[in-house]
Formats: sequence, structure tokens, C-alpha cells
Amino acid sequence: MNEELISKKELLELAGISYGQLYRWKRKDLIPEDWFIRKSTFTGQETFFPKEKILERINKIQTMKENLSLDELADMFSPNISDLNLTKDDLIRRNIVSETVINFYLENENGSLQFSFSRMLEVFVLEKLLQSGQINLEEGKMVLQVLKDQASMIKQKSAELVITRKLGVSSCLLLINTESFHFERGMKIVAQLSLMACMEEMKSKLL
Repeated sequence: MNEELISKKELLELAGISYGQLYRWKRKDLIPEDWFIRKSTFTGQETFFPKEKILERINKIQTMKENLSLDELADMFSPNISDLNLTKDDLIRRNIVSETVINFYLENENGSLQFSFSRMLEVFVLEKLLQSGQINLEEGKMVLQVLKDQASMIKQKSAELVITRKLGVSSCLLLINTESFHFERGMKIVAQLSLMACMEEMKSKLL
């Protein structure tokens, strides 16, 4: 699945921002370095961006910068794991996870009722997938196992979780720095989540 790209000139016009704003946000780490893609064109080297991701990010920055400083926004968009710890009740109260899903998580993980940022992300991803109906409880256990086993890789900016199904058999993959991927005929992608987007969504609920 190839991402649609947008040129820097088109981006500035479409988003209504200046060159200076774009690169100031880059310096503040509001826009990841690896979204600035250099490509050769007939006019020379030009900069392109993943269209959907960059437009969504700029929209978030413009919406939230009235209430948050650029440093606070950078912290929200950062993939670094925070030292924040919350209880089970805190997560339910902040509408990060439902009681049903957090109980399912705890039954399968047998962990503490105190949640580090990484465990918050795991239960938040489960919440999104289970509540949407995209996966069932057995697949939820598989997703949780992959998130646990690959915890160090989840910090990667480009980490994507992909759940596939064929003839009733499910698989869960964690993809890093993948622009496109292809499966055998008959394989269905039942869910695909950007873990960076999940982190940002969850952090916005924590602020």
C-alpha cells in the first residue's frame, strides 16, 4: 500500500502556512524528520511529504496551538515514553479505556493496577480494536502478546500494527518503516493502526 505524497509547494498552499512555520515546527519536533522526503524531479531535488499524515498533523497543530505551547505540543507528539503512571480507575475516569476492556486486559496480563505509559498504550490499542468490532477476544490476546513482545519497537515513529485474517485464521504483525506491503491472495486486512497516532490520541486525553 503506497502512501500518496504531496510536494512542499502544494502543502504550503493547501494548508495556508508559510515556509517559516513549516520549518519552525520541524525544529520543534512537531513534524518528524523522516516525513521530509527528498526526491529527484525534472526541476531538481524537491521535498515531498506523506499527504494524509502531514495534513492531519498540521490540522492538529493549528487547532491545539491556541491552548498549548509549541513545547507542550512537541511533548504530546513525541514517541518517547513518559514517566506518567495512572491507576485502573484513572484510565476509566479519563475515558481512555472502558471497564470491560481493562478487565479483559488485566485477566490476560496479570499485572499491576498501576499503569505505565507503555501499558496504557497497550490497553488503549485493545480498546480501539475491540470496541470497533474489528477483532474478537482471542485476537485481542494475540494483539496483546505482540505489543508485549515488541515493546521496544513500539517507540519507533513509523510502527504500525496490522491484523490479517484468511480462512478464519488471524495473524498480527508489527511493521516498522514500511511504505508498502503485499499479502497472498485471499488474505484480508481486518485492522491497521499507526501506533504513533494512537499515542497522540491517548496523550490528548491525558493532557
